[in-house]
Amino acid sequence: MSHIDDFRFDSQKLLVELDATTTKMMVLVASKKVTGPEWEDAVKDQKSAFDDWISFLNSPELSIDRSDLI
Repeated sequence: MSHIDDFRFDSQKLLVELDATTTKMMVLVASKKVTGPEWEDAVKDQKSAFDDWISFLNSPELSIDRSDLI
């Protein structure tokens, strides 16, 4: 597998998790459940997924030519 394929695979995995955690928060907002343990867990999970995504993007091991992504 090429570096760009690895990047796409890892990106997809991380973005699916970020999307799922964001969607969970949106459901809680729509349900007016923006306080309490369920909300706190959702916030923690979404922040963790976002942090994982940003860490991946800023990883020194990420050695692809970013122009390949365009």
